[in-house]
Order: sequence, then structure tokens, then C-alpha cells
Amino acid sequence: MMHRSSIAALILAAVLMMATGGAQAADAPKYPNWKGQWSRFNTNHEGQAVKFDPSKPSGPGQQAPLTPEYQKILEESMADQKTGGIGNYPSARCMLGGMPRIMSPTRQEYVITPETTYILTDLDQWELRRIFTDGRDWPTEIDPTYLGYSIGRWIDEDGDGVYDVLEVETRGPFAGPRAYDHTGLPLHFDGQSIFKERFYLDKNDPNILHDEITVFDHALTRPWSVHKTFRRSSNPRPNWAEPNCSADNATIVIGKENYFLSADGLLMPAKKDQAPPDLRYFKQSQK
Repeated sequence: MMHRSSIAALILAAVLMMATGGAQAADAPKYPNWKGQWSRFNTNHEGQAVKFDPSKPSGPGQQAPLTPEYQKILEESMADQKTGGIGNYPSARCMLGGMPRIMSPTRQEYVITPETTYILTDLDQWELRRIFTDGRDWPTEIDPTYLGYSIGRWIDEDGDGVYDVLEVETRGPFAGPRAYDHTGLPLHFDGQSIFKERFYLDKNDPNILHDEITVFDHALTRPWSVHKTFRRSSNPRPNWAEPNCSADNATIVIGKENYFLSADGLLMPAKKDQAPPDLRYFKQSQK
């Protein structure tokens, strides 16, 4: 039978462990205040078009370090759009924009928990991004998705007891196709992009959130880094619109051709002299 003094020692050790654990938890850095509604803003005065680099114009103006092959894809995409096509712009079909387009939203919200940071965005429709901060390692297999798999790490850089920076890495394989913006600025079709980000509040204005993001992609000749900024709404009860791309999208894609749906619900050509879709499964009306 165990001696009473031994039992007392075990109980004391357990109490000390609990107290130490509680002290460590109390001493752990606190999470920053990222509550509220955040909106993107561009710094090149070109309006609020969705752009990967908010300081530069869309498409070629982004000056993406594309390989010759993918520079040609961008040129062909914009040429097709000039004739009424959609080019390399999957979001025109209400497909998810995925990474990194999701980080150019009209509005977004951050929900921080110790295990996961959630980013809710409303670019074309509500998308939910999960950043795992529970110390997990990369899984041996990752299912292809538009948003990829994100693992983050909180850092208290100035030692004041509050986390300052969230570092995030996002990997594929990615579902596709994906494009940075509406011109069809492409990412590589192999879906093997890697994104590294640093999120942090502005030192002089806590209502400005920064996202430094670097893309590693086989369509690029070198890593491409941009600096995104978001402004927090001063309204404590902001309006949260409910976007639904398919509700008001007039682009209809049949096979490899895109058509236009008129206001009266009729299918119209999107390009000059465009042939109608194949109607072999429809009974033709007699004239």
C-alpha cells in the first residue's frame, strides 16, 4: 500500500503542475484585435477593381514576372475578351477565385481562435478560408482545393504580451483554373503554387491591416511579392451584403463557348458572327 506521505507528494506535484500550467497560460501572449469589417483599398487610384497588386493597374500593368509561355496566355486572354469572350477568367463562370484572388475582397472578417484563424470574404460569394495555428505539420496528402491548405504561426515580435504577426504558408495542389484578376492574369495550370504571408496591424493606425504576400509559382520567373492593405470600418454594426455570383451573372458557358443571357431571358451571342450552341437534343420548332 502506498504511504500517506507518498500520496501527499503526488497530490502536491499535481497541484504544482496545474499551477505552473495555469501560469504559463496566463503569461501566453494575447491575440490581436482584428474584429470588425475590413475592406480593401487600392493605392494607384484606378478604382476598386480586383487586383493582386493594389498599387498597379490590372493585367499587364501588374508587371507580373511571367514566363514567356504564360505571358502569351495573358495576351490571348485579353484578346479573347476584346471580342466578347471570357478568356482565362474562370470567375466569369462563377467558379471560385481561390488563392490568391480571395485576398482581394470587397469586405472580409477575421475570427481568431487558438487553433484556427478564419477569414470570411465576399468577393463573388462568401468563401471561408481556414488558417490552422494548432502546431500541426503538413499532411502527407492534400486534396486539391481552390483555397489550398494554410498553416500559420503567431509571433509576439516586440515582447509586449500581444501577438503582432501571423505568418502563413499556403500550399496546393490547387483546383483550377485560377487567375489573379479579371484580365485572366494566369497562375500555372499545374496547381503547385505556394504562398507565404505576413499579416499585421499598422503601427500607427490599428484600423489598417497589412498582408504581405509572396507567390512561388511555375508560371513566374521569380517569386512575386505584393503588399495589400485593408481598412477597418468605423461602423460597429456594419452591413454584411450577401453576394451570389450565379444570381445575376449573365454569362452562360456551353462547351467551349460563352454566350450572353439577355434581360428578357433569351440566349444571345457574345461574339460577332458567333454560331449558336449545338441543339441536337432539342426538338426544332416547325416554321
